[in-house]
Amino acid sequence: MIVSKNPYNGQEIQKFEEYTKDQIDEALEKATLTFKSWRKTSFTERSKLMKAAAEELKENKQEYAKDITLEMGKPIKQAVSEIEKCAWVCEYYAENAEEQLADEKIATDAADSYVRYEPLGVVLAVMPWNFPFWQVFRFAAPALMAGNIGVLKHASNVMKSANNIQKVFERAGFPEGCFQNLVIGSKKVEAIIKDKRIKAVTLTGSKPAGSAVASVAAKNIKKSVLELGGSNALVVFEDANLQEAVKTCVQARFQNTGQSCISGKRLLLQENIEKKFMKLFLEAVKDLKSGDPLEEETYIGVLAREDLAKDLEDQVNRSVEQGAQILLGGKRDHAYYEPTIVGNVTKGMAVFEEETFGPAISVTTFRDEQEAVDLVNSSSFGLGVSIFTEDFDFAKKLVPQFDDGAVFINELVKSDPRLPFGGTKESGYGRELSEHGIREFLNKKTVYFNKY
Repeated sequence: MIVSKNPYNGQEIQKFEEYTKDQIDEALEKATLTFKSWRKTSFTERSKLMKAAAEELKENKQEYAKDITLEMGKPIKQAVSEIEKCAWVCEYYAENAEEQLADEKIATDAADSYVRYEPLGVVLAVMPWNFPFWQVFRFAAPALMAGNIGVLKHASNVMKSANNIQKVFERAGFPEGCFQNLVIGSKKVEAIIKDKRIKAVTLTGSKPAGSAVASVAAKNIKKSVLELGGSNALVVFEDANLQEAVKTCVQARFQNTGQSCISGKRLLLQENIEKKFMKLFLEAVKDLKSGDPLEEETYIGVLAREDLAKDLEDQVNRSVEQGAQILLGGKRDHAYYEPTIVGNVTKGMAVFEEETFGPAISVTTFRDEQEAVDLVNSSSFGLGVSIFTEDFDFAKKLVPQFDDGAVFINELVKSDPRLPFGGTKESGYGRELSEHGIREFLNKKTVYFNKY
């Protein structure tokens, strides 16, 4: 039995009967049979259905957003924005997939030669709870537009949202079996990956989960894409617009109650602006309203589970024992953890080395650009970095020095359907979104015509 609970008040939302082996087999067989016909549909037909999915999301965004908030505590305004972003990615691929997957002509000594992009088949998506709709849709929209079929293993604490996602595609008119939610726990994932009907797997989640999934996929010679954790740095140089940088850094760290792989978790400040920046930053964080996630004005809700709040509390406390100083917050009440700023942080401390998944940010100072680059790259993660400077020429020189999968200047790291998204090192491999993402789960088929 899978139980969905409201992390804000602890009340049970709904119980779900976990799929039996026979039900899983039935779902995978349905997906396989659907693929045979779905792969033959035109881009025009797929586009029509994907636009209908976008309309369904927009028309019922309040309904879907409320379930997100109830299940994992996301503030309701942010939950609505998540649904709207899902509609955007559906529209983006509905309008661009045909061009992105057009045959690619390549000049050779052949009479004609080109690359065709063809779907692989049934793709398993193992997804997390922190953006319960967006994480799924940024996989599902390109996968379905490419002619693949999606089956979802979602986090157990957001199973109602998982069923809602299947409902979106059903209401939009997609053929039965195009996208299915498997009501299962983590223990059943390995057997599904091994199943011959599954052709590839994508996972967004933690390093241990990614390592386990990638290992099983590799042993069975199946393509995998991993989007894992991050410990993004927010690097503020002395010439930055401090007021604007503060606004961006607050949003980068504290939206979604800090529960995002691409949150800015390590604040790196050039020494001579530390005092001025921190005065503004402390004031801005103090102004964030905590409370009931269902209230419109709430910006900081609760963490998705109490154990997650305890983990964050432990990381902060260990860092204090190592010499860090709590400048703001630091207290926990069940699943709620106060917006917290930890100063005097150096390499080796828990909040610097580990991924902190919640509303706590570490503060470290640096002398010059080389030290800043070294601090950023010292992380075992490599998802993204934000740098703040008014000198774009200086910024362009810095970009190649970072190991991360993304560099944002004067902006928080964020996903955009038009741009590839993914990381390096322990942040995973492969890319989602844009034309790069839609081509991940395809057979890139070489075609060569010779004329005798």
